Amino acid sequence: MDKILVCAPNFSEYIHQDVVEKILDCFRGKENVVLASWQGDANHNRFSPSVLGEPDAVRDAMVEAMGVAMELIDMNKHKGQHPRMGATDVVPVTPIKNITLEECADTARQIAQMAAERYHIPIYMYEATATAPHRVKLSDVRKGEYEGLPEKMKDPLWKPDYGPDTPHPTAGATAVCARGIMVPLNVNLNTTDLSVAKAIAKRIRFSSGGYRNVMAIGVDMPNRNMVQVSMDLLDYKKTSVVTVLESIRAMAATYGVSVHSVQTGVVPMEVILSIAQDYLHLEYLDDTPFTAEKIFETYLI
Repeated sequence: MDKILVCAPNFSEYIHQDVVEKILDCFRGKENVVLASWQGDANHNRFSPSVLGEPDAVRDAMVEAMGVAMELIDMNKHKGQHPRMGATDVVPVTPIKNITLEECADTARQIAQMAAERYHIPIYMYEATATAPHRVKLSDVRKGEYEGLPEKMKDPLWKPDYGPDTPHPTAGATAVCARGIMVPLNVNLNTTDLSVAKAIAKRIRFSSGGYRNVMAIGVDMPNRNMVQVSMDLLDYKKTSVVTVLESIRAMAATYGVSVHSVQTGVVPMEVILSIAQDYLHLEYLDDTPFTAEKIFETYLI
């Protein structure tokens, strides 16, 4: 493959694994498309695959998956702790190799237009493809969630960029964008007190005065007997994983709570290196910076 992008959509389903598999099948066995991984959570009741490939091939597979999600997911019955407004909730497109952000923006717009025309789903563009300043942040686009869509869409300020001016009766609406690499980061806390996770999330996220590149919510995880600060780091180069994690660790300590574990999805090697460098202050033996080229396995990639 020459030009490679990654698409990491979020679908509002996890509990019904047969539905998950049918959506994932849209990315399997396709030329110039690779289903690199997928992850999901029952408490959030959503899952996200990481799909790599050529722009047109990924576009077509993504639109197909949106159609399957529309057919199999009824948002009127969906329950989950993560904010959501559609069966296919978000569709971010990110450059990986030999492709620019603007080219990814073109692919994102094609996905939005094709899905809107084919399935009559209202589509909002955000981040690098936002059509107005008040649509840049996903949290603003998704405010009110699925249940609030009918009233929200009566406001001319929230007319969709593609598709009908009313929500799809079962699939809701979808947000599509082009963006740089985002790092999903979940910090699990050794407590069942959801108010602690919510208080930390409020202090850490940008929308309430925290770090500029952080989105965060507090989530209950009864199946693991703990709570979670669930985050997206929109620019890990400007706001590092270590900075955010150590802030959460310090905040949790004020409640007498410790960090149990930290979760992430598929991330660039640079993220892992930056964590090692920030924690260990790594340098190579000749006093030069420790880079990916200093790792044996990189010679095999």
